[in-house]
Amino acid sequence: MELQRIYDSGKSEFVAVCGRRRVGKTFLIREFFEDEMVFQTAGLANEKTAQQIKSFYTDLVDYGLQPQKEIPNDWIDAFSLLRTLIKQSDSPRKVILLDELPWMDTPRSKFISALEHFWNSWASARRDIVLVVCGSATSWMMDKLINNHGGLYNRLTHKIFLRQFTLLECEDFLVSRGHRLSRYEIAECYMIFGGVPYYLDLLDKEKSLSQNIDNLFFKPKALLSREFPNLYAALFKNSEGYITVVSALCKKRSGLSRKEIIETTGMKSGKGVTTILDNLESCGFIRSYGQYGESRKSGVIYQLVDFFTLFYFNFIIKKQIYSWSDLQGKAIFYSWAGLSFEILAIQHIFQIKKQLGISGVNSREYTWRCEDENKDAQIDLVIERADNTVNLCEMKFSVGQFSIDKDYESNLRNKLSKFVEHTKMKKSIQITLITTYGIKNNQYSGIVNNQVTLDNMFS
Repeated sequence: MELQRIYDSGKSEFVAVCGRRRVGKTFLIREFFEDEMVFQTAGLANEKTAQQIKSFYTDLVDYGLQPQKEIPNDWIDAFSLLRTLIKQSDSPRKVILLDELPWMDTPRSKFISALEHFWNSWASARRDIVLVVCGSATSWMMDKLINNHGGLYNRLTHKIFLRQFTLLECEDFLVSRGHRLSRYEIAECYMIFGGVPYYLDLLDKEKSLSQNIDNLFFKPKALLSREFPNLYAALFKNSEGYITVVSALCKKRSGLSRKEIIETTGMKSGKGVTTILDNLESCGFIRSYGQYGESRKSGVIYQLVDFFTLFYFNFIIKKQIYSWSDLQGKAIFYSWAGLSFEILAIQHIFQIKKQLGISGVNSREYTWRCEDENKDAQIDLVIERADNTVNLCEMKFSVGQFSIDKDYESNLRNKLSKFVEHTKMKKSIQITLITTYGIKNNQYSGIVNNQVTLDNMFS
């Protein structure tokens, strides 16, 4: 594990842990370094410099610093007291956690320069410091810390981007909490919350999944009914621009190019749009991918892949009181579930390749679309393999086995024909169907070379 290697390195380490709100950054660091923590503190939301420093000082005293005659006046003095506390410790490795770091950096506080001074002039010269900084405000962490061009330039020794759970990890987590959900229900849950442990931990094991969703989203004053604006405000400075971009992306399920985003939103082209797209991708809210047959530079598409955001725009923003059980089987449910299942599959490419028996084969993944005057064609996922084979993957969400009929078989043949025609493909091609419960055998199912089911994505 990377944290263990950091602890065992024998030199001072400066580690930044990033990730979306609620993903478990603080929990991970506290659990792993519980016995080695010399000092930890957290910034205060929406408080001024004096309160931030007072809180920092109070935590220093709680960890064993001799109370001072006066509270420090600035961050330089506060970090000087931290040095004093560290010197008192006889621990072989001294772990310091500064959580919610962006909140400490209030206007004109000179927090960053004090942090630079602490690390550059003292901590980095020792061999026993492990300084871990966390923050949900991704734009701040990227601009002020990871991409810092001042005194902290190139000073971070490790950058850890904490990702969400996989389907299997969600299953393990829910089982550990006493839930007995089917894998279909876990997938449905994943398509609402993603693999975010905080949200999963809100589920009541004594209630059905539908009851839980109603209670968390659709009841009056539901706990998560206001989570969306709070989530973006916590992650991104000037969050309005970020919400504008994801709102535009939500309306085009296959995604938009940078040019199309600018045209749709009316935003000015420049560094601001680039920063928003980079930060959204760093947090896992969007993905960028290439279109088959086009260069990455010219053909990059940005797609919204955050499940919570998609659920919000499909159901919560409309301010209608739904019952989740009543929505099952309706067009609005299948429209949302179809796209969410596609994203679910794309986020489990490793598991899909494992089921196909190609986990050890190098590959590149794309989408492909063709706008034809007769009939448009799009393939959700193209896996181009190093063994001279291409998998054309279609994702189909259903509540039972998926039945291929004459029209869908014709549609698949049309896509295959157009793909070969437009890409001049010479490699072997296999049509792969990714479904919830597999394919029903009938006179049309022979067009599919191989299939992947929901169960396979739990590997």
